[in-house]
Amino acid sequence: MREATNVGTRKTEQWRRNLAVLWLGTFIAGMGFSEIMPFISLYVDDLGHFTRGQLTMYSGVTYAATFLVIAVVSPLWGKLADRKGRKLMLLRSSLGMAVVIGMMGFVTNVWQLIGLRFLQGFFAGYIPNASALIAAETPKAKSGNALGILTTGYVSGNLIGPVLGGILAQVFSIRWTFILTGIFLIIVFFLSATLVHEHFTPVSKAAQAQAGFWLKQVKNPTLIVVLLVSTMFIQMGNNSITPIISLYVRELMHHTGPITLVAGIIAALPGISTLMAAPKLGEYGDRHGTQRVLIFGYIFAVLMYFPQGFVTSVWLLGLLRFMIGISDGALFPAVQTMLTKNAPQSLTGTVFSWNQSFQALGSMLGAMLGGVVANWFDYSGVFTFTAITLLLNFLLLWWLAPEIRHWRGSSATRSNAND
Repeated sequence: MREATNVGTRKTEQWRRNLAVLWLGTFIAGMGFSEIMPFISLYVDDLGHFTRGQLTMYSGVTYAATFLVIAVVSPLWGKLADRKGRKLMLLRSSLGMAVVIGMMGFVTNVWQLIGLRFLQGFFAGYIPNASALIAAETPKAKSGNALGILTTGYVSGNLIGPVLGGILAQVFSIRWTFILTGIFLIIVFFLSATLVHEHFTPVSKAAQAQAGFWLKQVKNPTLIVVLLVSTMFIQMGNNSITPIISLYVRELMHHTGPITLVAGIIAALPGISTLMAAPKLGEYGDRHGTQRVLIFGYIFAVLMYFPQGFVTSVWLLGLLRFMIGISDGALFPAVQTMLTKNAPQSLTGTVFSWNQSFQALGSMLGAMLGGVVANWFDYSGVFTFTAITLLLNFLLLWWLAPEIRHWRGSSATRSNAND
């Protein structure tokens, strides 16, 4: 009895330690990634002489290139993660991207940058694999809270990254943000290699083949597919904004003042509210139903996106961007939690890799469509487009996933949702 108690205590200590270490790892990774993202369009502008339309389109292509590759390779990495372990994927991702992103600081034209952005997609996946490892190692009754806490790691990094990147870009140059990001990711590699521990039972290639297509192995494949598509829409909404946010800030500031610093602050503001909201919303979802959190996140996001295209001041834009962080703190952890609770543990890596693939598709489509919409309807049209797409996604989710709209159902249903 004492030995069983000690084993249970060790497992509890280990998943909590993994959560702490991966929180720090995702914080550093999030900080490194977000240092460069708000300034991609400004960096592209420095690499050539482009018209306004060309700059918008090149910025969209540069931003989307990574996610096109991620969408293709993520399922392959997910199958490998279920066979070899998620920790190996953490090491592959952090080391590979450290090298590739560091090299971006030395490009001399936009095509070199686009090429490296393609290569970056091949090595992407640190944060989704960290989520998969935590989901697999954490008791399901605690998974919503644990994933909510993990969300605050990379959100906190996203919060600090744009401000730090803005300061570096203002004082030195945008190139330094890429070099520093590479250094940060080297730190993440060593943290993951030395401090993360995984209780992993390998799944052989033959066993994977015998089990058949992974979607046939889950109890409710329709719900899983709808959740994956929802991930794509949510990410598409966020990333239709990201490539043009610094250009929009520059326009609101009439091309004068510390534009990179202000753009960094505006980009960081959603992180503050997500940091505050995500753990509480995850805990609320574990107790009362993740579906409620998901419904709230969609409605709130639509209400906050619509007015952003009509602001005349960066201060009002900043306030609305701050509010968007609350919806992010609801939507992403809620979708991940529902995926975790509705898929067997042996498929955690596969499910999260497909989630990353759909997230990458959303990032790519968001960047491309955001560039097209901005070119046709100016920057303000992008926010209206985002609100409409999220509203359509919510209606699709409501129609195709009765589990979402029946959260007031029987106690058994609610119990199953929270197992």
